[in-house]
Amino acid sequence: MSILPKSVQNLIDQFSRFPGVGPKTASRLVFYLLSQEKEGIDELGQAVLAVNKNIVKCQKCYNLSDSNLCSLCGSNSRDKKTLMVVEEPLDIVALEKTDYQGLYFVLGGLISPIDDVSPEDLRVNELINRLSDGTIREMILATDPSLEGEATAMYLSKEVEKYQNSGKIDKKLQITRIARGLPVGSDLEYADEVTLMRSLEGRKKFN
Repeated sequence: MSILPKSVQNLIDQFSRFPGVGPKTASRLVFYLLSQEKEGIDELGQAVLAVNKNIVKCQKCYNLSDSNLCSLCGSNSRDKKTLMVVEEPLDIVALEKTDYQGLYFVLGGLISPIDDVSPEDLRVNELINRLSDGTIREMILATDPSLEGEATAMYLSKEVEKYQNSGKIDKKLQITRIARGLPVGSDLEYADEVTLMRSLEGRKKFN
């Protein structure tokens, strides 16, 4: 039996559902909130309610948006011929810190038999339909450099090639994969096999 008020324990339980947040961390977060002014707690609650009410998925790329089209798909300054396929919206946040100016497509996960995630659970059909209109000239596969990410990239590549052979997708569409390699400051002895393999495949001439 909890010695805490029911509403407090319920909030701790809700925070504990967050990725990487255990009961102790959840408790600290809740008690921090309770130590704040009531206005601050009200603002947090209103922000959560606003997200729940206003945020939808973009109809074209499935990124988070507050309208039918996200700001990227609706922009006239983006390269409409390049499409980068990512796992989740958070990947877009990271990639937007680079000089990439194309569009995105959020796949919604990675193929993972262990987690019971199959291609049917992802937006593969939606991706094929997006590519079939002939606008996209390059599809960049930007899934994670994990076994699941590599398997997903390979599956998507073969699926697109299948539809290219059937005529549904233009054969001129180029399929590329973001380069993989060793991060600066890392040691070879700690690198996994996939990273080392990608580092060798992506090697360049050294002047």
